Amino acid sequence: MKNGYGDEMHDRLCRLLAGIDDAGDMKNFLEDLCTINEIRQLSQRAECACLLLAGETYGGVTEKTGVSSATLSRVSKCLRYGSGGYKNVLPSLLEKQSGE
Repeated sequence: MKNGYGDEMHDRLCRLLAGIDDAGDMKNFLEDLCTINEIRQLSQRAECACLLLAGETYGGVTEKTGVSSATLSRVSKCLRYGSGGYKNVLPSLLEKQSGE
């Protein structure tokens, strides 16, 4: 386990998620895979990242999402120093959503 996730299982999960192109199927998959709290946390983190990428202030993000300062700090740190997941994925997804 070089990255702490169990590389083969982690890679398989990533491929599974990447292969889901229907929002309803994704929702159902996440509801089966995760607890309600886990889904809520993932949703909050993604929303925080979207808002920060859009230039929202920390205060604005906290007000709009109700996220804790610790979670907001983690998301912000990932945006600045992480692997690029938020920055690589969210802008194109948001662009697609706004065009629908």
